[in-house]
Amino acid sequence: MKILTKITLGLAASALLLVGCAETDTATKKEAAAVKPSAETHALGMGYVGDVDLLKEDSIPPAVHYHAAAPGTSKKIPRAFQDAPPMIPHDTTGMLPITKDNNQCLACHMPDVAVSMGATPIPISHFTNFRPKTAVVGDEILKNGKVVKNTSSENLANVSIKVDTKEQKLYPGRFNCTQCHAPQATNDLVDESKFKPVFTSPDGAHKSSWNQSKWLKDINTAETSK
Repeated sequence: MKILTKITLGLAASALLLVGCAETDTATKKEAAAVKPSAETHALGMGYVGDVDLLKEDSIPPAVHYHAAAPGTSKKIPRAFQDAPPMIPHDTTGMLPITKDNNQCLACHMPDVAVSMGATPIPISHFTNFRPKTAVVGDEILKNGKVVKNTSSENLANVSIKVDTKEQKLYPGRFNCTQCHAPQATNDLVDESKFKPVFTSPDGAHKSSWNQSKWLKDINTAETSK
């Protein structure tokens, strides 16, 4: 009799445990359903927190749309700060990716044609090799073919920089334009940036202040542009 009582009590406890698990599972499912993204939050974008679990598979980000204006017809995007790389304000369909044999950016942005095309000209810094070719010949160190002392100085007097003053050949390190310049999405942000840039030049929102005389002021190039 005692054995039957123990078995009965054991079965009752097991039943209560199963009921408890079932109720917990149901509550979990209801909680998961409660955080399912709504149509409104989908429209806002992924810059929200609270009613959506971004780790769940059913959290779908909104479609991203980019500027569709053709090159030459778009409005320039103000730079984020002085001399910041300008962002691409026009459609780039068919222009990307940039390859060694195809860089359509150069057709409009090379300095000799940019003004007539209404495009931002590529600055002289992009035609400059800031990584001078270094070689050791005997006991001498050569930078772009010029012998320099085996020392370093604060004003980089011993560094030889190659400048293409004719601005005809883009430095290979600057060839991949989209490593710094990128198309911008037209989606509205949930939390707009409150950052306000302070430009050091009057036209800093749309033009670089860097020029050859400015960034080469303290560098002895020793006529390495020849």
